[in-house]
Amino acid sequence: MTTPVTTYPGGLTRSQVVSWRNAMFVIFGVCGIGMASWVARVPAVRDALGASTFEMGILIFGIALGSIIGLLASSHLIARFGARSTMALCFTIGPAGFVIAALGVTVVPSSVIVFVGLAIFGAGLSVCDVSMNVSGAANERALRRSIMPIYHAFFSFGTMIGAGLGAVAELLGVPIWLHILVISIGMFVLAQISLRYLQSEHIVEDDAEVVADDDHSKSWRGRLSIWRDPRTILIGLIVLGMAFAEGSANDWLALAMVDGHHVANETGALMFGIFVTAMTVGRLCGVLLLDKFGRVPVLRASALLAILGLSTVIFVPDATIAIIGIIAWGLGSALGFPVGMSAAADDPKTAAARVSAVATIGYCAFLVGPPVIGILGEHVGILMALLVVLVLVIVAGFASGAAREPAKAAGRQ
Repeated sequence: MTTPVTTYPGGLTRSQVVSWRNAMFVIFGVCGIGMASWVARVPAVRDALGASTFEMGILIFGIALGSIIGLLASSHLIARFGARSTMALCFTIGPAGFVIAALGVTVVPSSVIVFVGLAIFGAGLSVCDVSMNVSGAANERALRRSIMPIYHAFFSFGTMIGAGLGAVAELLGVPIWLHILVISIGMFVLAQISLRYLQSEHIVEDDAEVVADDDHSKSWRGRLSIWRDPRTILIGLIVLGMAFAEGSANDWLALAMVDGHHVANETGALMFGIFVTAMTVGRLCGVLLLDKFGRVPVLRASALLAILGLSTVIFVPDATIAIIGIIAWGLGSALGFPVGMSAAADDPKTAAARVSAVATIGYCAFLVGPPVIGILGEHVGILMALLVVLVLVIVAGFASGAAREPAKAAGRQ
């Protein structure tokens, strides 16, 4: 009796597809390590430069500026070179910018050098972000199962590792330039090894899609036209709301618990840890729900869970009950961003352009969200300022239908 052989797109073997998946786990994790390594040394950077809070804000804006430029250029780079080659370039330029920034902190102290280095680092990470989501979505289609949330869980694992390494470096008094140099070399080496196992994102296109003459992927004007597609905006709203829910917790949850629920500083930090843990668990386990129920029901349930969690934290004065809200908030925030990336990449012909557009909308939450919450918090308190997040999550819930899988969307027509 012959055992049936599972076939994969482009004649790939199971070993090739699984190796591709595992390599993507490493790449997402490496990006998390890089970002967390910078965040962990920010206090030391401030002390080394003798910078004020305002001056540090300007330096950190370097990452934001580079990220915006990178996001706008990403779809064009991917269309020209492909996701794998683009990532190879990013893992050369990004770590180089990271090292330049580190040298500008201690070896050749200069805020200008630090700003330029961080801008290069931010650009490299943002282009890599789009590229790895495009490649990850292609691998997800090849596997024929939901896997994107697990990729993003590995990014979370990477941030934990990066933060831990940063804490150890701080404890041992490792110079910033040496710490960042080691991290940058590690990022480059691990990425270059992993990239060897990636396949072209075009390998999972249907024959009809390969021969189709699609202007979306052939010209700057065509790729920019993806912004006129209502589905792009709706998926962007899903990602925006859920990224805001995630980002606001990263930036403000601990302080909100301290100021709003009057817990101790260490308890506030612990509650943030509970949120991160809940979100990571949600991403690891969420793939089972996505495979069983599909994107739209899971996204709507996630939005409802996040709404209930946020409402509990904002309106219930009991700090113990607020912990339940934090868990619900973390679980509800877990899947919006990765599922939005998967939905944006459903059509291989427009994947790079749409993922770039959706990521740009989502990044607004991480770039604009913190100061908005901070400004509002000055006047109404951090807890009431989180009502903005609650409204955006509600909007994300209503927009969830835009993430419907192509086959299911076609079946409704």
